[in-house]
Amino acid sequence: MGETVKGLTYIDADGEEAVWTDHKRRLWLWGLFVPTALFFAVGLMVLLGLGHTPLMYLTPVLWWIGPILLYVILPIVDVRAGDDGENPPEEVMEALENSTYYRWLTFIFLPFHLASLVALCYFLTADSLTWLGGLYSDGGGLSPVSKIGLTLSLGVVTGIGINTGHELGHKKPDSERWIAKLTLAPAMYGHFFIEHNRGHHVRVATPEDPASARFGETFWEFLPRSVWGSVKSSWNLEKTRLRRLDKSPWTLRNDVLNAWMMTAVLFGTLTAIFGWYVLPFLMIQAVYGFSLLESVNYLEHYGLLRQKTASGRYERCSPRHSWNSDRIVTNVFLYHLQRHSDHHANPTRRYQTLRSFEEAPSLPHGYATLIGLTYFPPLWRKMMDHRVIEHYQGDVTRANIHPRVRDRVLAEYGADASGGRAAA
Repeated sequence: MGETVKGLTYIDADGEEAVWTDHKRRLWLWGLFVPTALFFAVGLMVLLGLGHTPLMYLTPVLWWIGPILLYVILPIVDVRAGDDGENPPEEVMEALENSTYYRWLTFIFLPFHLASLVALCYFLTADSLTWLGGLYSDGGGLSPVSKIGLTLSLGVVTGIGINTGHELGHKKPDSERWIAKLTLAPAMYGHFFIEHNRGHHVRVATPEDPASARFGETFWEFLPRSVWGSVKSSWNLEKTRLRRLDKSPWTLRNDVLNAWMMTAVLFGTLTAIFGWYVLPFLMIQAVYGFSLLESVNYLEHYGLLRQKTASGRYERCSPRHSWNSDRIVTNVFLYHLQRHSDHHANPTRRYQTLRSFEEAPSLPHGYATLIGLTYFPPLWRKMMDHRVIEHYQGDVTRANIHPRVRDRVLAEYGADASGGRAAA
C-alpha cells in the first residue's frame, strides 16, 4: 500500500497492483468557499464599483451571498452535476482514513469562519465604506436590507460550520473534539457535541429521539421539539456522567457548560470590540445557522423507524434507517454528510471514506435542494410521504408517525387502530 501522485496503490482481489484515485480530492477544496464567500463577494463589489457603471447597482445583492448560494446556486449545480456513484475500495480505506490532507481541510474552516464573523461586525458598524467604491463612494454604511442579507449570509456559514463541527466531534483525538466545540460556538450550539454523539446516535429513528422527524410532522413542529429536546438531552447526559464521577453538573468539566462558555467568550469579545449593536445580529445569525442544521436533521430520518425486537429493545440501526443522497456537489460542501447510513454505522469514520449504500432509502434530491422545501409542509409531504410508504411496502404502521396525525394516517393508508394492517 502506498500513495503516489496518481493515487493510492493497493493489491486487488486478483493479486494485481492497482491504483485508486479520489476524483473528488481537489473538489473538497470547494468546501472552503462557504466560510470565504463573504470575502469573494466584497472583492466583487469593489470590481463592480469601478468606474461607476450601472453594474454597481448589483452590489447590494452580494450581501445576500449566503442565501443565494444555499437556495439558488447550489441546488441548480447539484441537479446538473448528478450523483457521485463512486465508493473507495476496501483495500485503500486505511490509507485514505489516515491522509492528513482531508483532515486539514476541516481544520482550516474555523479560522476562515472566525474571520467572517469579525468582518460581519465591521460591516455592521462601519460609518463609511468609501473604500468599496460604487454606491458607497459618497460615504455611509450599509442599509438595513443589506445588514439583514449580511447577517443571514453569516448564518449560512455558521450552519455549515455546525456540520464541520459534527465531522470533527466524532473523532477520537482530543484536539479535534475541542476544535469541534470551537466551531459550534458561533451557532450557540455547543451542546450539539454531546447530544448528537451520545443521544442521537443511540436513539436515532425512534420516537424518543428529538432529532428524528416523524411522518406527518411539519418542519415548524419539529424545529422547537428538536431544539429544546437537544438542550434537555445534552444536559441530562452530562449530569448523569458527572454524577457517576461524584461531581456536580455546575462545573466547567460539564461539556455543555464549557461549550456554551466558548460562545459567551466569542460573542463577548466581539461585543467589547465593536459595541453592543452587533450582539443582536450575532444572535440572529446563530439562530438561523442552527435552524439550517435542524432542517437537515428533519430530512435525514423523516418517518423512518427502527422496529422493536421480541426483547422489547429497538433493532440495531442499519442503512434503511437514514435517508441518503449521493449528489456529488452537496456531498463536497457537506463532507459526505448525505452518505448518512454509513455515518451511523461507523460514526468515527472520516468523511472521505464514507460509502453510499444501495439498500438505503434515497432522497429525490440533495440536501441543498431539499432544505428550502422543508419550509413548505404541503410540498414536502407531497414529495416524501409516498416515499416513506413505499419504503415500508405499504405498511405505514412500521413508520415513525406523528401522534397528531396517527389516526388519520392509519385510516388513510388502510391500517387498523391497533397498529396492524387492515384486512383487504
